[in-house]
Amino acid sequence: MDILRQIETEFSLKSWQVKNTVELIDAGNTIPFIARYRKEATGSLDDQLLRELSERLAYLRSFEEQKEKIIASITEQEMMSDEIRQSIENAKTLTELEDIYRPFRPKRKTRASVAKALGLAPLAEKIYAQEKSAPSPEELAKEFLTDEVKSIEDALQGAKDIIAEQVSDDAEGRKLIRYAVKNHALITSKAADDDLGVYDMYADYSESVKKIAGHRVLAMNRGEKEGKLKVGIDFDKTIATDLLFNIHCKNSNACTDLVRDAVDDSYTRLIFPSIEREIRNELTEKASEASIKVFAENTRQLLMQPPVKGNVTIGLDPGYRTGCKVAVISETGKVLDTGVIYPAPPHKKTVEAKNIIKRLVKKYDVKMFAIGNGTASHETEVFAVDVIKELDCGITYMVVSEAGASVYSASKLAAEEFPQFDVSLRSAVSIARRLQDPLAELVKIDPKAIGVGQYQHDMPQKELNAALDGVVEDCVNSVGVDLNTASPQLLSRVAGVSSAVAKNIVLYREEHGRFNERSELKKVSKLGPKAFEQCAGFLRVRDGKNILDNTAVHPESYAAAKQLLKLCDMSEEDIKNGNIAHLKSKVQLIGTAAITKQLDIGEPTLKDIVNELSKPGRDPRDELPKPMLRSDVMGIEDLKPGMELKGTVRNVVDFGAFVDIGVHQDGLVHISQITDKFLRHPSELLKVGDIVTVWVLEADTVKNRISLTMKGPKKKNEK
Repeated sequence: MDILRQIETEFSLKSWQVKNTVELIDAGNTIPFIARYRKEATGSLDDQLLRELSERLAYLRSFEEQKEKIIASITEQEMMSDEIRQSIENAKTLTELEDIYRPFRPKRKTRASVAKALGLAPLAEKIYAQEKSAPSPEELAKEFLTDEVKSIEDALQGAKDIIAEQVSDDAEGRKLIRYAVKNHALITSKAADDDLGVYDMYADYSESVKKIAGHRVLAMNRGEKEGKLKVGIDFDKTIATDLLFNIHCKNSNACTDLVRDAVDDSYTRLIFPSIEREIRNELTEKASEASIKVFAENTRQLLMQPPVKGNVTIGLDPGYRTGCKVAVISETGKVLDTGVIYPAPPHKKTVEAKNIIKRLVKKYDVKMFAIGNGTASHETEVFAVDVIKELDCGITYMVVSEAGASVYSASKLAAEEFPQFDVSLRSAVSIARRLQDPLAELVKIDPKAIGVGQYQHDMPQKELNAALDGVVEDCVNSVGVDLNTASPQLLSRVAGVSSAVAKNIVLYREEHGRFNERSELKKVSKLGPKAFEQCAGFLRVRDGKNILDNTAVHPESYAAAKQLLKLCDMSEEDIKNGNIAHLKSKVQLIGTAAITKQLDIGEPTLKDIVNELSKPGRDPRDELPKPMLRSDVMGIEDLKPGMELKGTVRNVVDFGAFVDIGVHQDGLVHISQITDKFLRHPSELLKVGDIVTVWVLEADTVKNRISLTMKGPKKKNEK
């Protein structure tokens, strides 16, 4: 297989794009670096496509290695033929490859292998030949009676076992059965427990294998794992055996009848169980792959939520018996004060709690409250709103997801960052920082713990971790990282920076003071030339010696950037003073072709340099809609059908989207209620962080469920 040609076809890319990209990957360059600084080589492929290409490259190389191993194994057995070799070379999938190799694969002890050991293989061959003039199977069997094979029945059973395995190993037959099952079978589930709970809809359920949605596959799998359901594939056996009879039954005689019996046994005992496992694994794999993509995209959107900058924030981690933990966080994320208040039952020390919060607000000029959405969240929200009303000084609040906060609070990382605080106070700090800068805070937490997907614990963890790590890396590098303030955890997500090097950067900073320019990175222990090349463009030095160090312009392009400024009659001082508005128009006036030729750079690089010089230190998240802050509170009991509300999308799943409407419980907009147009997936229209208008369909106070719609109420003249 020509791997590069295969990738070219699959991704609809030009041959030079694939060749250059593969060379860059093989040279040890990171995906963010390639995506940002090697656009001319790749044709400006984005980071997501580059990751997919890299994964596919690794798969195809592994696939080719597997082919070589199989060829070597069959050759060693002295069973290789030109036909078999060609079949292996032409195989496009692992399933095809496994089917070809099946007859040659070393087998554990089977009924067929036992029969072969008894010398019954020649008998099986004679029966399978089904010659018209052949004696009856019983007559044939008489020749094979021994001290170990004592009866004709034993001999014939052994022969049938050998034929059954032969039929099972036939690649053509398996291919036909697999196709038929995939296209015509049903996946079914039955109750295996009297109390099904959330699996009630699957008590007696069936759906086409071809059409079943991924989230239902994963739900069935989980129900089966928990012992609530029995799940299987239902397929008409007659159709399958007829297909196999057409391949293996040649005449109409006694031998053919025995072959029919062997085929039936092969299908029932060997082929169908194998294909059932195979198809269920394939369904799970596809469902997992789709779910991982949704999870990854949700995580991307969450991490890229705009920070709420420049505000001292109080983080409130709600609780009943242990109280509500309080942390006052500065504009830059430093802990200014901490404490515990008891506004909720059983203590209900509301007046005392109000006085404490009011004192902190006045002392530190607090502008925002960040309230965790866990236990006692609603009571704490009501309390906070009362405080805001009594202070009447323009304070706003936001209920922040606590997902993963407890994991972080109890981690070694949190203990190292805040050794003076207990676990609960660390959580309050994390909640406040999540509002101030979601990306910087959430990188400290395992992405799986963030909770913006479904069935994440049922996913293949290696693939899930790889996808989420890639998302985090891409987000961090697209935003850029302040070299003088970033935590080791944030630094370790920068392209080319390992955990050890990240710690060394912080250590260098502590020993030598702040970095004044990017080039100082070369002095950091274990940060070599390759690592510097990969990471430098993603690290920012604010208020440093070189204004370019506060941009995404890579040091390798500094000379070109300075030359560009000179061509446009501008200077670095103009960038510092913000007198750069006419840069783009001057570039257009001179002409991009003339400039790229003179500077010896590509057009994509020129465009990136111009954009960066125009907005030094820009944060791409600032261009996104701001999070919705509130100053009043509602309960589920306040909701009425038809009520119009604004909300924030918190999670997007296969069957809909969960929206925060300012009530403790998020509401569900089912996929059927998003739009009147056909949607394959909610993510086609919605993403995490979107501000949407919704209408209440139903508010169930007993089950604590809220159903929403985005379609809006029908007008009187509409039917």
